Parts: sequence; C-alpha cells; structure tokens
Amino acid sequence: MATFRRTHRQSYACDARPPSLPATRTSSRRRMMKDLEHDPEPGSARDDHPIRKILSSMTMGASPASELNMWTDWATHLATAPDKQLDLARKAQQNWTNWLAFMAKGCPADPDHWPTQPKKTDRRFKDPLWTKPPYAAYAQAFLLTEEFCDTATSDIPGLTPANDAAMTFTVRQMLDAMAPSNFLATNPEALKRTAETGGQNLIEGAFHAFADTQNAFNRTRTKPTKQVGKDVAVTPGKVVLRTHLMELIQYAPATDTVHREPILMVPAWIMKYYILDLSPDNSMIRYLTEQGFTVFAISWRNPDATDAHLGMMDYLEQGPMTALDHICKTTGADRVHATGYCLGGTLMSIAAAQMARDDDKRLASLTLLAAQTDFTEAGELTLFINESQVSVLEDVMAEQGCLEANQMMSAFQMLRSNDLIWSRMIRRYLMGEGEAEMNDLMSWNADSTRMPARMHSEYLRQMFLNNDLAAGRYHVDGRAVSLRDIRVPIFGVGTETDHIAPWKSVFKIHDLGHADVTFALTNGGHNAGVISKPGHNRRHYRLHTIRDDENTLTPEDWMQVAQMQQGSWWPAWTAWLATHSGDRIAPPKMSGTLEDAPGTYVKME
Repeated sequence: MATFRRTHRQSYACDARPPSLPATRTSSRRRMMKDLEHDPEPGSARDDHPIRKILSSMTMGASPASELNMWTDWATHLATAPDKQLDLARKAQQNWTNWLAFMAKGCPADPDHWPTQPKKTDRRFKDPLWTKPPYAAYAQAFLLTEEFCDTATSDIPGLTPANDAAMTFTVRQMLDAMAPSNFLATNPEALKRTAETGGQNLIEGAFHAFADTQNAFNRTRTKPTKQVGKDVAVTPGKVVLRTHLMELIQYAPATDTVHREPILMVPAWIMKYYILDLSPDNSMIRYLTEQGFTVFAISWRNPDATDAHLGMMDYLEQGPMTALDHICKTTGADRVHATGYCLGGTLMSIAAAQMARDDDKRLASLTLLAAQTDFTEAGELTLFINESQVSVLEDVMAEQGCLEANQMMSAFQMLRSNDLIWSRMIRRYLMGEGEAEMNDLMSWNADSTRMPARMHSEYLRQMFLNNDLAAGRYHVDGRAVSLRDIRVPIFGVGTETDHIAPWKSVFKIHDLGHADVTFALTNGGHNAGVISKPGHNRRHYRLHTIRDDENTLTPEDWMQVAQMQQGSWWPAWTAWLATHSGDRIAPPKMSGTLEDAPGTYVKME
C-alpha cells in the first residue's frame, strides 16, 4: 500500500498553529496572514486598523468602494454611449405605449394581449387575481420596468463584464423590493385574505414582524425542528477518530458482504455533515450501506473565534488525509472511493491532486457532488467577490475571528431573494401565515455553521479571485499541485438550478484532468438535486461518460449526447462505484470507537 508522505504534521491541540502558506500576490492577504500569525489570541480584536474595522461593521461587510466603482463605471460608460441612450429612449417609449394600450383595452386576461410575460420561475403573479384590473396593470408596469432596467444595465459599450453583471443583479434586487406583490394595497391575494379574515391576517402579521425584529436584534437564528440523532443522522455507526477539526464516523454494515473498497464522504464545513444522512428514507449514507458499501463520513467541528488561525491546509491535513490514513490502516483496504460535496469536493480534489503528485495510489475513484474546481464561471456568488470586497470581509473577520452563519445565509438568500426573502415576508406579514413545518432538509438548512477567518480568506483569494487550483498554482507542502495529474475515474454531479455551484462550472472538471469522467446532470438545486432518493416524484437526470482519450465536449454538446433518464441518479452512481470496486468481502470491524454516531461535533452550536 502506498504511503502518503507529508513534510509536516502539526498537533491536533486547540492551540496548534498551521504551517505557513506560500507567498501570495496581494498585500491585503499578506497583512491578514501576518495579523493572524502574530496575534497572541487567535480571533481577538486587533488595533492595527480599527477605523477600517468600524467602517466594515457599519456596512455589514459590503465594500463602499466596490459599490461606487460599479455605479461609476456604469454611469460613465452609459453617458458616453449615445446609441445606447437612444435605444433606451425607444425602449421606454415602446413600453409606455404598450402599457397604455393594455390599459385602454381593459387589461385583458388573455396572456397573448399582455405587453410582456413573467419568467417561468417568477411565481409572484401566478394567481388569477393578478389578471384582473387594476392589479394586472400593476403587474405589467412592474414587469415592463424590470425589463427596461435589465436593458439599461446590460451591454453598455466599454463596461467591464463583471460590473455589467453586478449592475444587472443589483438593480434587479432593488426592483424586487418594490414589487407590487410586497404591499398590501397592490396585492390582490393579501386584500382577499384581509376581507376573508376581517383583518386577522394583518394582526398575525404584525406579531410575526415584531418577533422577527426581536430575533434580528438579538441575532437569534431559526432553530431546526428535527433533532440530530433522533429524527436525522440516525444511521447506525461509531465515531472512530477525532481531530480538532473533524470526527470520522464509520457506519455499520447493512449487508452480509461489502465491496472491498470503502467510501469516504467529505462534506463542506459550511454545512453540518448530516445533509448526507437526513431522515432514514432520505439518507444517502444509509442508501450506500444498503447497496453493500462500507461508508465513512467526516463530521466537521463548528469553529469559533479561537479557530481564526486555521486555514485550508489544516482542513486538508486534519480532514481527508488523516481520514484516509485511518481507513486504510484499520480496514486493510488498499484503495478508497472518495466523495466530496460542495466545498468538500474542492478540498478532496486538492487532496487527489496532491496524492497523484506524490504517487499515492490509495484512491479508487473520485466523486464530486456539486463541487467546483474551476471558478471562472462560478455563478452570481462571484459578482461581488473582488479585491475591494474581500479586503473588507477580511477586516470583518479579523474583528470576529470567523464568518458568522447569518452572514453566509444572507449572501445565499440574496441569490434567490424572491423565493427566500420577499415571498416569506408576504406569507408572514401580509397573509398572516406562520412558518411552514420544516422537513428534514429545511431543518438541516437552519442548522448552519461558521468559517474560520484565515480559511475563508484563503478560499476566496486562491479559488474565486486567483483560480489557483485550476491554473496549477495551488501549493500544498510548498509545491504546486495540478488536477491534470489525477488519473483515477471521476464521477461528477451537477444540478440544473444550482445558484451556488452552477452545473456548467462543475462540468469544467472535464477539461482539468486526465481521467475518465462520468457526469450526471440532475434536476433540482444545490441540495435537493443531490439528495435525490430513489422513488422521489418528478426526478430525472442525464448521464454520459467521456473517456480520457476522447475529445472533450462543451456543456451544450454534452447535453445533446447525454440521454435523459427518469428517476434518481443514485442507482446509476452506485452501479458505477461497483464497476470500479473489487470483490465483496466480510464487513471490516470498527476499530478505536469513541462514541456512537452522530458524535459530538455535529451538535456544536
């Protein structure tokens, strides 16, 4: 069995310091790394730039300089583009004329007579009440304004692509806040409910608004309703290893014999691991054990301000590399199937590249679930990730020691503000509805975590800003690693409506390695598409393999050749894993058990 060699192995004690990283190209990152390394109490407040930290807190982590640059860039280039101005004037006149004509006709309900159509994903105006005057006029006026603003912020000659996309996104967010559906007087559904309940919905809504305001001031988060270890994360297993950053769980076998190669599940540390082990009928881990696999899963610690100094190398060393050492030693397996989800997949890709560089052959395969390795097209999340914004975030994290859960959740919610912010406010404040009962996935989503300051800074800079991993510039143990060294077969999964890891970004793994890549594109989003149990209604996926010696395909060409299949992609994945596994053996015994699954770290708040 190949032995993985590392040039350093730090202590797992709480005060352990990480090894130094290779020199970076940006002064602000050098400043932050120096701060973290010399701070006698990691995460404590420092006084080297107190005014910046105060300003950063006042702006809630947003960069005023970045915002000003975006608006100035757009306004300057629009002012020097008379042709674009003329087009906008014509567009405004056309929209105004069409809306007046629509009004003159009495606001016909037939969509063929509407000036514009809402997008298929826009559910704000789906109710038939929105087809009646005057509400149809309100809806059409808003949609025409939205259409005009999209035109006004797009395709401005000379405007940088980043500011083009950021302007369109920003203005759309501003318009969403002013949608007629958000106000009682212009929302026919809310007015109907008010008439039916005699105003009781508004009283209930006022109580909801007061409670939400209190929670916001007290920084109280919505509590998960499913109990870990009782309702979710109940697959039988034992914690067999613990480091400062993770607990390694080995799950009990569900079959008399198992495939020789175990599976290591590496989730992202911005989420609790039990996304992979929800309720028993919705658990990927339980499903894998039922298919005859020995499954290990990493459960990450929820860091706090004292962990501010921990970086990507700490997560790599104390996470998958230590887990692989333990799995191979205790089970006798020569090879392991590695599976990484989201940021955990990015980390596992780094580990695979490092192992390939060092001729470590302990990987049987690599599965990447909604995990990005090339960040050139990483979706709307990248619109505001620039040097100015990251620098401000570093100041916020230097003060806090970590990125708080509510700060991350706010960023993700903005990507789908209609569904996650405004629709919720309409239901609670105008319709007077209480919170919907949480299912297991919703409860898990409320059980959020934090990220250490150093790690988050490294991730934003080395991945989003510099794209070091895809470019072969990412260093491990002082030497660069390359995804092109990976030769083990890869199974990639993208989801059609993923706003965090767009599937075309995940698809880029085809161009980065020298391996056979089997790619599955499933319907759903970042979480619901991955957690797609067999038997779930309305599930479908596409699947196609591109061999290492074949010409690669663009995502559009791949869509043409990948066959659509109904149902969950899980059976196709386990069949693929089986073809890359050896013979079946008796289940390996658990060694060095510490406590029952799900362990201690998953319960940390």
